Amino acid sequence: MKKIMIYTIILTVFSVNIFCNAQSKNLEPKLENIAWISGTWHCEVFGGHAEEIWSEPSNGSMMATFKFTNNNRVSFYEIEVIREVENTLILQLKHFRSDLKGWESKDDTVDFPLIEITKNKAVFEGLTFEKVSDSEMNVYVDIENDKGETETAKFAYRKKLDKRKTIKQLIKVQYAEVAPTIDGIANETIWQNALWRPLDQTWLGEQPTEEDFKGKYKLAWTEDALYLLAEIQDDKLIDIYQDPLTTWWDDDCLEVFIDEDNSGGEHQYNHNAFAYHIALDGNVVDMSTKKEGKLYNSHVASKVITEGTTSVWEVKISLFDDAYDDNDSNTPVKLYANRNIGFALAYCDNDNSKTRENFIGSVEVQGVDKNRGWIDAGIFGTLLLVK
Repeated sequence: MKKIMIYTIILTVFSVNIFCNAQSKNLEPKLENIAWISGTWHCEVFGGHAEEIWSEPSNGSMMATFKFTNNNRVSFYEIEVIREVENTLILQLKHFRSDLKGWESKDDTVDFPLIEITKNKAVFEGLTFEKVSDSEMNVYVDIENDKGETETAKFAYRKKLDKRKTIKQLIKVQYAEVAPTIDGIANETIWQNALWRPLDQTWLGEQPTEEDFKGKYKLAWTEDALYLLAEIQDDKLIDIYQDPLTTWWDDDCLEVFIDEDNSGGEHQYNHNAFAYHIALDGNVVDMSTKKEGKLYNSHVASKVITEGTTSVWEVKISLFDDAYDDNDSNTPVKLYANRNIGFALAYCDNDNSKTRENFIGSVEVQGVDKNRGWIDAGIFGTLLLVK
């Protein structure tokens, strides 16, 4: 019970008890000075997902709703307010179980009086918000463990920005109760029920005949990964280059484009988005921040089975946000219902030459230069994860 209450307090208050820089200039205790807290924030914490939505300041208050989910179920909710009271601010909240029955008694609230506000921090008694950027807010929490000792934990919240790229080719992707086995057989229920989507947009080269190439794909998701099933009819499979980092785009390969937060934008030599080239032998390559090819085999697991001219690709893709660091350890993000992901699929088709003849994608790209997916995540379609 003690651990449960400790975790509840952690998820309730964003952050607790960190010292402010003494040289930071204090601001007036006005809501306008903490308006940056407003917006939709998400965080993976203690095996679950926290969502907190703060309103803009108006009429002397800011209001928030909070939801914490674990194992695909709601654990509890909160209603929170920050109010201007007697020339200062106070944060107050109440908890509710998943059935909306309150934890506190009828007239009780959990209160956090304001201590001070600086340019990037709002410090309440027992609670601190720290602004990192327009879309990031760090959370520091003092936790009392079973031994009565205090430990400080940091939580990194990310804000759902209001401005996103234009939504196009919106595809609803169903949740898989049982994750598909990556064996190329595709006999799971989720694959039997998912819809086929066409892979039929010519991004490079001439429009191939159906005898030369024909493709389609399906999608599914779990909390841990996005799953792809692709059926490719290709009359000639080419794998010329033994070194996976040598002109990897000129061999026959499946290319999966992922923009974890569907933000669009440039990603040529950064990880705002990924362009995973999945080779016939399973190697996965994308451009690194060093402007050279790099293996990302730990991001993508795949299996391809070929019978005649038909190849079935089954793929599991772990998603990483744009804070991904090529020189550090990184943790995949957790997926959840009602989130958007930027996505496109393509196939590099080589019919026995030194370079690919055709590049066939899943999304219509406007303009003359259609081979822009490896640079511009704005051309991606959008996936909507649903249950």
